Amino acid sequence: MISFVGAGPGAADLITMRGRDRLAAADIVVWASSLVPEALLAHAEPGSTIYDSASMTLEDVLRVYEAAPGAAIVRLHSGDPSVYGAIQEQIDWCRRAGREFEIVPGISSMSAAAAAVGRELTIPRVAQSVVLTRLAGRTSASMPPKESVAAFATVGATMAVFLSAALPQQLQDELLGAGSAYSVDTPAAIVVRASWPDERVVPTTVGRLAADLLATGAKTTVLVLVGPALAGVAPRSRLYAPDYAHKFRRRSHPGTTTGRPA
Repeated sequence: MISFVGAGPGAADLITMRGRDRLAAADIVVWASSLVPEALLAHAEPGSTIYDSASMTLEDVLRVYEAAPGAAIVRLHSGDPSVYGAIQEQIDWCRRAGREFEIVPGISSMSAAAAAVGRELTIPRVAQSVVLTRLAGRTSASMPPKESVAAFATVGATMAVFLSAALPQQLQDELLGAGSAYSVDTPAAIVVRASWPDERVVPTTVGRLAADLLATGAKTTVLVLVGPALAGVAPRSRLYAPDYAHKFRRRSHPGTTTGRPA
């Protein structure tokens, strides 16, 4: 079995229990030292074979899989492996090679960043969608033409921008491009190394984003959150309103706020 395990955003105790158990049972662990803290390896057995994928190509990793057909292998990816995890090409290989595999979800750095900022990303009547995206940058060939930051900025939803801290001015310019629903005063937050011991949170606005990103000095392991949901008091949610009924609760009696089982 090859287990593609989400290591979570960084903190060693933010890996899932299933991910921890897969590490503990692994004969071989392939991990990226540039993205995953070494503390996560404490969950692995001392006798397991460890490969650092930071200097490995896809072919190098696949040769490890190919050479150990009977081993329990963990490929430890940062965050959640389904988001910018480059796992699909490995899954395709597993299917061609007839190798059994599984995906163990992880906590995304987006979730850790929202927790660090102390905000809900979906606020009634403010933002009900979250866009996960990035600037094209060096890998512009992989970016579909309709999926630019500028294109998503026209929606005005909460945006989580990955892998873009090295291009601060381009990021700000695209967020404020023609037709954007954001303004220079739209709230934003820069979260550097979310959940790591040296985590930093910089509250800012779209108009100050480029300068504040430059000031952090960080170019990797940075997530930028943008949107009106990042500031202000939230309107009351209907879900727990006394006059709102659903499958599990009836409306409260007139003049009370006590819920009634359905």
